[in-house]
Amino acid sequence: MLKSKALYFVALMTLSLTSQAACYGSANSYNCNDASGNSYNVQKYGNTTNMQGHNAGTGSNWSQNSQTYGNTTQIQGQANGRAWNETIQTMPGMTTYSGTNSQGQTYMKTCTAYGCN
Repeated sequence: MLKSKALYFVALMTLSLTSQAACYGSANSYNCNDASGNSYNVQKYGNTTNMQGHNAGTGSNWSQNSQTYGNTTQIQGQANGRAWNETIQTMPGMTTYSGTNSQGQTYMKTCTAYGCN
Protein backbone atom coordinates (compact mmCIF):
# COMPACT_ATOMS: atom_id res chain seq x y z
CA MET A 1 0.00 0.00 0.00
CA LEU A 2 2.64 2.49 0.96
CA LYS A 3 4.51 1.57 -2.22
CA SER A 4 1.37 2.01 -4.35
CA LYS A 5 0.46 5.27 -2.70
CA ALA A 6 4.03 6.50 -2.85
CA LEU A 7 4.15 5.69 -6.57
CA TYR A 8 1.04 7.80 -7.19
CA PHE A 9 2.46 10.76 -5.34
CA VAL A 10 5.82 10.34 -7.08
CA ALA A 11 4.00 10.17 -10.40
CA LEU A 12 2.12 13.37 -9.57
CA MET A 13 5.31 15.12 -8.56
CA THR A 14 7.05 13.83 -11.68
CA LEU A 15 4.23 15.23 -13.79
CA SER A 16 4.75 18.68 -12.39
CA LEU A 17 8.55 18.66 -12.10
CA THR A 18 9.92 16.85 -15.14
CA SER A 19 7.17 17.11 -17.71
CA GLN A 20 6.07 20.64 -16.90
CA ALA A 21 2.44 19.81 -16.21
CA ALA A 22 0.00 22.52 -17.15
CA CYS A 23 -2.76 22.92 -14.56
CA TYR A 24 -5.97 24.88 -15.06
CA GLY A 25 -8.80 25.75 -12.71
CA SER A 26 -9.15 27.11 -9.21
CA ALA A 27 -7.44 26.20 -5.93
CA ASN A 28 -10.32 23.82 -5.14
CA SER A 29 -10.91 22.27 -8.57
CA TYR A 30 -8.21 21.83 -11.19
CA ASN A 31 -7.01 19.62 -14.04
CA CYS A 32 -3.41 18.94 -14.98
CA ASN A 33 -1.84 17.48 -18.15
CA ASP A 34 1.75 16.97 -19.24
CA ALA A 35 3.58 16.57 -22.55
CA SER A 36 3.59 12.76 -22.15
CA GLY A 37 -0.22 12.58 -22.08
CA ASN A 38 -0.56 11.94 -18.32
CA SER A 39 -3.44 13.72 -16.64
CA TYR A 40 -5.17 14.11 -13.29
CA ASN A 41 -7.86 16.22 -11.73
CA VAL A 42 -8.47 17.31 -8.16
CA GLN A 43 -11.63 18.50 -6.42
CA LYS A 44 -11.55 19.78 -2.84
CA TYR A 45 -14.69 20.24 -0.74
CA GLY A 46 -14.08 21.20 2.88
CA ASN A 47 -12.32 18.24 4.51
CA THR A 48 -12.67 16.00 1.40
CA THR A 49 -10.30 15.70 -1.57
CA ASN A 50 -11.12 13.62 -4.66
CA MET A 51 -8.46 12.82 -7.27
CA GLN A 52 -8.61 10.89 -10.54
CA GLY A 53 -5.80 10.32 -12.99
CA HIS A 54 -4.54 8.56 -16.07
CA ASN A 55 -1.00 7.30 -16.74
CA ALA A 56 -0.50 7.48 -20.50
CA GLY A 57 2.62 5.27 -20.39
CA THR A 58 0.86 2.29 -18.84
CA GLY A 59 -2.72 3.10 -19.79
CA SER A 60 -3.74 2.78 -16.15
CA ASN A 61 -6.42 4.84 -14.44
CA TRP A 62 -6.48 5.57 -10.72
CA SER A 63 -8.52 7.45 -8.16
CA GLN A 64 -8.09 8.48 -4.55
CA ASN A 65 -10.56 10.02 -2.10
CA SER A 66 -9.58 11.36 1.30
CA GLN A 67 -11.41 12.83 4.28
CA THR A 68 -9.69 14.58 7.18
CA TYR A 69 -11.26 14.85 10.64
CA GLY A 70 -9.03 16.54 13.20
CA ASN A 71 -5.76 14.62 13.34
CA THR A 72 -7.03 11.65 11.29
CA THR A 73 -7.12 11.27 7.50
CA GLN A 74 -8.89 8.34 5.86
CA ILE A 75 -7.99 7.54 2.25
CA GLN A 76 -9.64 5.12 -0.18
CA GLY A 77 -8.15 4.49 -3.59
CA GLN A 78 -8.12 2.21 -6.58
CA ALA A 79 -5.93 1.59 -9.58
CA ASN A 80 -7.17 -0.58 -12.44
CA GLY A 81 -9.94 -2.03 -10.29
CA ARG A 82 -7.74 -2.91 -7.30
CA ALA A 83 -8.80 -1.11 -4.14
CA TRP A 84 -6.71 0.01 -1.15
CA ASN A 85 -7.30 2.10 1.95
CA GLU A 86 -5.23 3.90 4.55
CA THR A 87 -5.76 5.76 7.81
CA ILE A 88 -3.17 8.34 8.87
CA GLN A 89 -3.28 9.52 12.45
CA THR A 90 -0.98 12.30 13.62
CA MET A 91 -0.23 12.73 17.31
CA PRO A 92 2.43 14.86 19.02
CA GLY A 93 5.78 13.38 18.02
CA MET A 94 4.31 10.45 16.09
CA THR A 95 2.34 9.56 12.94
CA THR A 96 0.70 6.16 12.43
CA TYR A 97 -0.19 4.72 9.01
CA SER A 98 -2.44 1.66 8.74
CA GLY A 99 -4.56 0.08 6.08
CA THR A 100 -4.87 -2.55 3.38
CA ASN A 101 -2.82 -2.46 0.18
CA SER A 102 -4.10 -3.28 -3.31
CA GLN A 103 -3.06 -6.93 -2.82
CA GLY A 104 -5.31 -7.24 0.25
CA GLN A 105 -2.44 -7.22 2.77
CA THR A 106 -2.85 -5.21 5.96
CA TYR A 107 -0.05 -3.06 7.36
CA MET A 108 0.75 -0.65 10.17
CA LYS A 109 3.70 1.74 10.40
CA THR A 110 4.60 4.31 13.04
CA CYS A 111 6.98 7.20 12.37
CA THR A 112 8.67 9.53 14.85
CA ALA A 113 11.46 12.06 14.59
CA TYR A 114 13.85 9.09 14.97
CA GLY A 115 12.52 7.14 11.98
CA CYS A 116 9.79 4.65 11.12
CA ASN A 117 9.24 1.04 12.20
